[in-house]
Amino acid sequence: MLLNILYIIIGVAVVLWGADRLTDGAVGLAAKMNIPQIVIGLTVVAMGTSMPEFFVSLVSAINETPDLAVGNVVGSNIFNVLLIVGTAAVVAPMVISKTTVKKDIPFAVLASVLLFIFGLDNYISRIDAAILTVVFIIFMVYTVRSGIKGAAENKQSSDSEPNKKPLPVWKAILFVLLGLACLVFGSNLFVKAATEVATELGVSQAIIGLTIVAGGTSLPELATSVVAARKGESAIAMGNVIGSNVMNILMILGVTGLICPMQVNGITMIDLGVLLLSISLLWLFSFTKYKVERWEGAVLLAIFSGYMSWLIYCAV
Repeated sequence: MLLNILYIIIGVAVVLWGADRLTDGAVGLAAKMNIPQIVIGLTVVAMGTSMPEFFVSLVSAINETPDLAVGNVVGSNIFNVLLIVGTAAVVAPMVISKTTVKKDIPFAVLASVLLFIFGLDNYISRIDAAILTVVFIIFMVYTVRSGIKGAAENKQSSDSEPNKKPLPVWKAILFVLLGLACLVFGSNLFVKAATEVATELGVSQAIIGLTIVAGGTSLPELATSVVAARKGESAIAMGNVIGSNVMNILMILGVTGLICPMQVNGITMIDLGVLLLSISLLWLFSFTKYKVERWEGAVLLAIFSGYMSWLIYCAV
């Protein structure tokens, strides 16, 4: 038991370090290719922060523990909205752009609705996964086109970040490869250890996926969003959360489901309902002066606490 707990901690550390290296390397390559900074943020960086969830879910599905794979995605999205946005908003009210409210959050809501519908029969087929993947491609094409158009109309949008000396190409490639290797190794170690702990404690894989695994893979988003909120960069914090939520469902479950269709028995309608409720509440709060106030953040945290308490009660 103690050894598995140590493996979980090591797995989380390796996954987080790998995601950081992967993001740095990808941004360095994009800069060398003269891709606008806004597009890098909307695509490369967002994918980088979702890589821990992707590899954990992929490895879980391949290892025939689909409850852990889907639980990881559902739990991560719930963590992102209720815990991360809630905490960031309590730290400092989060101003949300009209574009985010009208485009990004609706995509996140659509993704959650699709997952809720596909989860009704407790099975994510290749057809379901294909639909998720197609919607993800549409989202990415629209996002990239919007980013390029915005950068062309207002060149300052691509120069808002302080100029940094880009990484040498060889170093950027090394970071990408090293990051991927760490993600694969760390995810595999983490999933195996979490499964062993679940078995020894008599806790279902779904509960482990919804809590420990989801929390561990959401750490990059939590750190980024809270720091951004403290610095007054609420747009970064919100974009990070919304982008991650969309990619978690559409990209991760889409690609994972195409590779390995998943029979999911441990994720309940309550879990999927909380997922849908959380993103719907965020969308509702966003319409109030395009801002998430401190009290609204406190509401999100209260719902998160109640949900976690319910999961622990069910596990016991």
